[in-house]
Amino acid sequence: MNRYGERRARLCAQMQPGAVAILPTAPEAMRNSDSEYPYRHDSYFYYLTGFTEPDSVLVLVAAQAGQAAQAILFCRQKSVEREVWDGFRHGPDGARAAFGFDFAFPIEELNKEMARLLANAPAVYYALGHSAALDLQMKTWLQAVRCQARSGVTAPTVAHDLLVLLGEMRLFKDDFEQVLMRRAGAISGAAHLRAMRASKPGMFEYEIEAELLHEFRRSGAQYPAYTPIVAAGANACVLHYNANNAQSRDGDLILIDAGCELDSYASDITRTYPVNGRFSTPQRLLYDLVLAAQSAALAAVQPGRRYSDIHDSAVSVLVQGMLELGLLDKTVYGNVDNAIAERAHLQFYMHGTGHWLGLDVHDVGAYRDVHAEGKPSRPLAPGMVLTVEPGIYVRPAAGVPEQFWNIGIRIEDDVLVTPGGYSILSEGAPRLVADIEAAMGQR
Repeated sequence: MNRYGERRARLCAQMQPGAVAILPTAPEAMRNSDSEYPYRHDSYFYYLTGFTEPDSVLVLVAAQAGQAAQAILFCRQKSVEREVWDGFRHGPDGARAAFGFDFAFPIEELNKEMARLLANAPAVYYALGHSAALDLQMKTWLQAVRCQARSGVTAPTVAHDLLVLLGEMRLFKDDFEQVLMRRAGAISGAAHLRAMRASKPGMFEYEIEAELLHEFRRSGAQYPAYTPIVAAGANACVLHYNANNAQSRDGDLILIDAGCELDSYASDITRTYPVNGRFSTPQRLLYDLVLAAQSAALAAVQPGRRYSDIHDSAVSVLVQGMLELGLLDKTVYGNVDNAIAERAHLQFYMHGTGHWLGLDVHDVGAYRDVHAEGKPSRPLAPGMVLTVEPGIYVRPAAGVPEQFWNIGIRIEDDVLVTPGGYSILSEGAPRLVADIEAAMGQR
């Protein structure tokens, strides 16, 4: 059984005996006129199938007494004519053989087969409320089953959110996924290093972005995992800046938040560096503060520690530095605990310190232990992959030392939780001031 078949079997084992799960892939989307956006399959669907063609639906039937579990794919038929225009199609028979499904049917037979598959099933699993089109289709299928009531056929009476089960499965990366994500991190790290070495005052942000994209594709990554952020100077204080069209100036810091997608798995790295190759004193003071915050956060990445410990550790270091550097007034807040209680740091650090990472950049999986009283932050465990990304963003404001104005810094790495602690997947991108300046000295 292949890895996708193993995942399907694990999912079916968690379902009610005889229940049916339905999971369509993502639809194609038009960009303009008759031009489509590059197609990207649904991550949940891909996780269970490895199948990347559009117009596809996976149906699983959980085992019950006297009947083994079934995995059924609905997909586009083979078409010599369409393959001339659009490329290879597996077709139902080819997909069944290549991906290990028990049965495969043309997508045109979905409605007919669903009326059969849902008949007498005790429950149905699908993405409840995530798609109006799927909700409507489900209503149509159930109505078709109910029309058979005079023949003694019953429709499912219970619906479960399939994505809850799949989110928990996807949260823990197996060995194959870890290898892919480490490779994605290495490609992205090399791209950040290339961008550093190419940068010089006067370059436009999009010129630096082009260096990233070149390295991604040259190294085999299919896409950026998200729209890259290349922010010079004050633009780095805009968290989701992505216009990438400003010209850098001598003395600017460049903040790059960019990662590639390799075989559907994302990387997500942020580095901040001086475009002229040398940090000024104010820039270095803030950079070293963010780096210290990241070090504290990384120390909290241990099996059994709470996910929230990562953020709390970073915030404690950042707030101490904000008080020492005069960003926060000691006479007003007194100490770190008081400043945090007053949420004073939100002026300069307003986001969390990370997120899950995997098939999606902001990957799925609960951040809280939903089975524990009070739903506390969940404990970390081996196989989880997350980002650790503290930052500081200083906009001009009354009472804020002018030497720090318009400095935005974030340092982000991809981190695998291991039995003994953690492993950084993105080490190829320099983080230390000395390493950054040395790398840029090789331009």
